[in-house]
Amino acid sequence: MEFRSPLANVRGLGSAKSGTSHWWMQRVTAVALVPLSFWLVTFLNLSLTAPYQETIAWVTSPINTVCLVALILVIFYHAALGLQVVIEDYIAAEGIKIIAVWTVNLSFLLLALAALIAVFRILLIG
Repeated sequence: MEFRSPLANVRGLGSAKSGTSHWWMQRVTAVALVPLSFWLVTFLNLSLTAPYQETIAWVTSPINTVCLVALILVIFYHAALGLQVVIEDYIAAEGIKIIAVWTVNLSFLLLALAALIAVFRILLIG
């Protein structure tokens, strides 16, 4: 059974077969954010109530460092995927759409790198 119109068959239009992986990665990152969010609440509670040295010691423990790095990577990747969908849905001009997606991806990459550098700096100094 053919689901494309005759005009789409002539133009070769149809599924680009990349939307499924994008959708799937949004769901995977959302599921990964659930336990990481619980960890983040614990971390924020500690950082607001504990002394500075205790917070640094907690961050420099291996499991907490891994959780913090994973949280940074997953949050920025999930946000970039979500904004890409918003841009693709609401910007009609193809050139502006491509520039906006690239700008968002580059911005989130730079923000993630800055956050990771901050974590590794805490590890080296603390």
